[in-house]
Amino acid sequence: QSQLVESGGGLVQPGGSLRVSCSASGFSLGASAVGWFRQAPGKEREGILCFSDSDGDTYYADSVKGRFSISRDNAQNTVYLQMNSLKPEDTAVYFCAARPFYRGCSSMPAAYNYWGQGTQVTVSS
Repeated sequence: QSQLVESGGGLVQPGGSLRVSCSASGFSLGASAVGWFRQAPGKEREGILCFSDSDGDTYYADSVKGRFSISRDNAQNTVYLQMNSLKPEDTAVYFCAARPFYRGCSSMPAAYNYWGQGTQVTVSS
């Protein structure tokens, strides 16, 4: 069983919005740095956003800055990726990942201990 589970992906019109969820089992996302990654067909996995609530560490990729943001529901041990003004080039499988907060944020997939299975986001007319 995956310790992180993504949900909420789907088909969205260009310019639309979507929120995807990442829920954890067996550890606290509040004690973790949580990163979001995406992988488009034929492309490398790309780090797009990370936030650590415990130490305030963060990064945003230029491609999503101003359009994507993260939020948290500690009671549900869940984080959300809010995606606005979606473009066709945002089409990808989106993954969440986590590592202990004291290790901070990283844009490198190999830095993270826990991964979800991913959820497909398709932006198309």
